[in-house]
Amino acid sequence: MPSSPIRKLATYADQAKARGRSVLHFNIGQPDIETPKISTEILKNYQDPIVAYGPSQGLPEYIDALVGYYRQHNILLKNQEILVTVGGSEAIVMGLTVCLDPGDEVLIPEPFYANYNGFAVTAGVKIRPITTRLEDDWQLPEVQEIEKQIGSKTKAIMICNPNNPTGKVYGRDELEKIIFLAKKHNIFLFSDEVYREFIFSGDKHVSLLDFEDAKEHVVVMDSISKRFSSCGSRIGTFISRNKKVMQAALSFAQARLCPPTISQMMAIPFTTLDKKYFVDILSEYKKRRDLVVSQLKKIEGLQFNVPGGAFYIIVKLPVRDAEKFATWLLTDFHINNETIMLAPANGFYNTKGLGEDEVRFAFVLDCDKTKRAMVIFKQGLYHYINTIGH
Repeated sequence: MPSSPIRKLATYADQAKARGRSVLHFNIGQPDIETPKISTEILKNYQDPIVAYGPSQGLPEYIDALVGYYRQHNILLKNQEILVTVGGSEAIVMGLTVCLDPGDEVLIPEPFYANYNGFAVTAGVKIRPITTRLEDDWQLPEVQEIEKQIGSKTKAIMICNPNNPTGKVYGRDELEKIIFLAKKHNIFLFSDEVYREFIFSGDKHVSLLDFEDAKEHVVVMDSISKRFSSCGSRIGTFISRNKKVMQAALSFAQARLCPPTISQMMAIPFTTLDKKYFVDILSEYKKRRDLVVSQLKKIEGLQFNVPGGAFYIIVKLPVRDAEKFATWLLTDFHINNETIMLAPANGFYNTKGLGEDEVRFAFVLDCDKTKRAMVIFKQGLYHYINTIGH
């Protein structure tokens, strides 16, 4: 089981904190925006004397609420096409184990969310990367190039849209590339759509569920963690219009009994929040993104693209080993006893040698903390280059 690059340097961060140093976490997508109080009030007022098992597929009232939520996004679903999971993580593992056998392969554009590696190990399947590049704004290769990666063991293509870790937003044209290949080769399409609401251009998110002609191929994984700042609730969603897939997924769900009962109850009011909620948080994340980008532009030698969605950005540094630099920030550098933690980007690639000089920022801290973090990063980078070398 591979270690997560997002948490890989946690030991150094813990040691820094033990020395009395404050660490600004730019390494992990943990929002600092408050969870809507309407949810936590349900927890406070919980009266049932027993926290009992719920149905394996999820509480009926929560599934009803989810149908309404997706309808707001013009995605029309039936209750039996939705299964509640223990976070988006279980939804992804479930997709890999339901639709693939041990030894099968799934194609994923790299860089990708690093924990996909761990999920693949759990399912006994292999990830075959589709390399995308910063220089090309992380666009998917042409159909012919992707098709070269499809072999006899390829059973699925998976995307994250908007993308973690690049912030890339895939539009209809790019999605049609993989839909064409899925239909031609009769393979599944997995779509991790956790960041659906986080698109900074104002454009509508295009879901793979929007493509009626691909409905038998599509499995969507979703979660309340990011959009409602409720990461610890561990509530996700597994969606497919493929009846055989849903029947098999229910068997897996029964094997693990049920998703968290109280967390589902807490999540029900999320589905009917006023649209102003998303307007406000999107505006806040856009401020943070623009602040990070404006500061990065002032630093010589960096390469990056302005992310169109999610709340991440990959930055190519003028150093040979970004992981050593990120470690050094935690062990040897601080300003006013404060430093930052970044995620080395090599762990987001499967192709050996890629990402060695890149880091991922998660712009999830308020603007005051972000300003301080960017000053630490800038001065730390200059000091590292001038004293340590590349």
